[in-house]
Amino acid sequence: MQGLKDRIEAHVAEVFGAGARVTGLEPLAGDASSRRYFRAGLDAPGGPGSIIVMSWNDSGLPISSEELAVFDRPPEELPFLNVHRFLEAAGVRVPAVYGHRVEQGLLLLEDLGDVCLWDRVQGAPEAEVVRWYQRAIDELLVLQIGGTRARNDRCMAFRQAFDRRLYLWEFAHFIEYGLEGGDKGSLPVGERRVLDTAFERVAGHLDSRPRVLNHRDYHSWNLMVPDDDAVVVIDFQDALLAPPQYDLASLLNDRETDQVVTPSVEEQLVDYYLDGIREWGETCPDRDEFREAYLLSALQRDFKVVGRFRYLDMVKGKPAYNRYIAPTLRRIERNLGRTPGLGHLIPLLAERFEEIA
Repeated sequence: MQGLKDRIEAHVAEVFGAGARVTGLEPLAGDASSRRYFRAGLDAPGGPGSIIVMSWNDSGLPISSEELAVFDRPPEELPFLNVHRFLEAAGVRVPAVYGHRVEQGLLLLEDLGDVCLWDRVQGAPEAEVVRWYQRAIDELLVLQIGGTRARNDRCMAFRQAFDRRLYLWEFAHFIEYGLEGGDKGSLPVGERRVLDTAFERVAGHLDSRPRVLNHRDYHSWNLMVPDDDAVVVIDFQDALLAPPQYDLASLLNDRETDQVVTPSVEEQLVDYYLDGIREWGETCPDRDEFREAYLLSALQRDFKVVGRFRYLDMVKGKPAYNRYIAPTLRRIERNLGRTPGLGHLIPLLAERFEEIA
């Protein structure tokens, strides 16, 4: 830790002046990647009282999701910085970048506090929950519509897409770790064929949809609330092209959001999103077609989440995300029941998951 603090302090002096120094270094809860985060207290005339330090273990250019390493050659720039530059220019609210030493695995960021959208709506009445998620949707529309209109292929997000290959990779991840991992054992051939057919159908449908810029992990824990008005977007380095429903499904269907995003709230927010498309001057899609792709996106993402969280426990030794698997499975059951042609998967999955009736 002392070596890391020395490196941070040297960089702080470069960014905020020779007299600037680090007064404290507090580890913060990490995410599901290899990155680590710290809050550094600063004594820097004219500078902020604290900053967030992103650190990674080597001098490489990490992409947090292994399945997104689809470039013809290694990235020439840190994905976070590349996407940050684009989003900031497009008008998306993102944290300020004060400085970076990529060769040392250091990035100095604006401290947005500890309150994310999920924290902000805890205990709030339904009307307030709706207002805050509407703010998140407002920012999402800036990212998706404003960002897509400002397309620049120097931003690596426009050089990778959610396509059939990636959808099927994530479904396979679910089968390997969610369904067959640990002591669960392999699926019978007939059941595997049923799942593969259904997942092929979902992947094919989503692959055929128009794509816009997506954050890829636009959920309530990646939206910070530094004051009583703003929603600021973080953890955007995996941005890519995908159907617009993907990020919306991520926002309204993630981990345990069902506790506050009830079915009635969800319907209000989907309608608000569609109204927002019109206000941006875009052609509003047919609501039934939009809803089908929305539900398929929510299901695909939740299947991925179950597989991913089991993988993090079994392979990476990170069991903390296991607590979100049960509510995710219950949401999968609910959304399968709402999606024509997929309800037959419920009894098959119920044989493996007690959370599914």
